[in-house]
Amino acid sequence: MENKAVINVVATRCRPEVEEKFNKWYDEVHIPLLFKFKGMQEVTRYKILKDTGEYPTYLTLYRFENREDYEEYAASPELAAGREEMAETWKDGGFDIEWRVQYEAVKTWKR
Repeated sequence: MENKAVINVVATRCRPEVEEKFNKWYDEVHIPLLFKFKGMQEVTRYKILKDTGEYPTYLTLYRFENREDYEEYAASPELAAGREEMAETWKDGGFDIEWRVQYEAVKTWKR
């Protein structure tokens, strides 16, 4: 079977009054917890350039070498721990995961 990269894309929006707390938590707590999963190759966070309110403010891309690594991650104790910590930290709300979706690479062009 061909090894095709998989990305897990998570779109989030947070209330303006907790944005600083949200970003600090995401960068310093949440990502490090999830990144303990050895099959996760890379994590990149993005912020929308022009926020009109129509689209989520943040996108996070988690990259895996292949579908098997992603599927292992989806059932991993690292993901379970990350979700548990997130539920506790944000039990009073403050941000929403608007959607998440996974894609498998079709073709890559590089310079």
